[in-house]
Amino acid sequence: GDDNSGRKVITFSCCRMPPSHQLNHTRLLEYLKYTLDQYVENDYTVVYFHYGLKSLNKPSLKWLQTAYKEFDRKYVSEIFSLLLLFLLTSSFSFPRYKKNLKALYVVHPTNFIKILWNIFKPLISHKFGKKITYLNYISDLREHLKYDQLNIPQEVIRHDENLRRKQKGKLPPVVKVPPPRPPLPTQQFGVSLQYIKDKNKGELIPPVMKETVSYLKRKGLQVEGLFRRSASIQTIKDVQKLYNQGKSVNFDDYHDIHIPAVILKTFLRELPQPLLTFECYDHILGITSVESSLRVTRCKQIIQGLPEHNYIVLKYLICFLHMVSQESIYNRMTASSLACVFGLNLIWPSKGTASLSALVPLNLFTELLIDFYKNIFNFRTVPGE
Repeated sequence: GDDNSGRKVITFSCCRMPPSHQLNHTRLLEYLKYTLDQYVENDYTVVYFHYGLKSLNKPSLKWLQTAYKEFDRKYVSEIFSLLLLFLLTSSFSFPRYKKNLKALYVVHPTNFIKILWNIFKPLISHKFGKKITYLNYISDLREHLKYDQLNIPQEVIRHDENLRRKQKGKLPPVVKVPPPRPPLPTQQFGVSLQYIKDKNKGELIPPVMKETVSYLKRKGLQVEGLFRRSASIQTIKDVQKLYNQGKSVNFDDYHDIHIPAVILKTFLRELPQPLLTFECYDHILGITSVESSLRVTRCKQIIQGLPEHNYIVLKYLICFLHMVSQESIYNRMTASSLACVFGLNLIWPSKGTASLSALVPLNLFTELLIDFYKNIFNFRTVPGE
């Protein structure tokens, strides 16, 4: 999933750790490196579920030392140590590297962890220390990210419920959730493409997309790390509110080119159905099984099955992302880099979240769309082109 700033979220659940004598620590290390490889070049967030860690499944200190030697400078030594909070070591004194970790949420921390943290706190940079937040309950994640997108183990959920019962001495009261408010006529976020079209005199490209893309074309094509960086959560909420209220937005007022970039990603992510539609999800997953020389043709076949409106909006977006990739010598955002950022903003499963194994075909499909834009999108003409 993503947090409220559009950053990718990595979760670590201690209860999923098997007994140490049964664990292939070499494969665990490879998995950790593979997972971090997907995200460390961009801003990202880590959620650490501490419950379930026992003496039986703690990795040894020797393994931690071996693992640290395997991680190069693009991995965050402090993050890795904090993901294994139960074995806090002098790793906090390692040289501080430039890191893209923006937040680390420790869920269900024990008093022992808090004590150890205070002991080692003087050895950790103040800037890094500010990224760590303790959360007593799963629901506390709500103000930071959409925690219902996370694949939280049932053991952790039951533990969370038990903690609440103990805290209150009884079952938590049933909270009546008010019915959702109908969207405003000017609503842009969280509503369908059809709704936006109907409320904007039949305009096919949503205003928020048209304005962000136009602005970034003028002023952002050569900005290094475009779409990789996050922006102030409060500012993003304020801009969303302006759009939803039908008010004008002048991005020059914010003096931050990454704000329109995050707004564009947020718009796509908050669509009720992904731009590539739920129906295309399984077809897209199959792209890796297609012979390399036939993949562009297969992409074209999948895109041909999209509803007309989705196709038009997708073509508009991919045309822009293709332009961004053409400036990669300046912005360092190749088609592959853009695919890693936009893949899960364009397609996700109808139930649950995309698995780690799904990221490869989803990102590959997106990369092919960007790289071979002219070949894939040459069979329909977008009105006004």
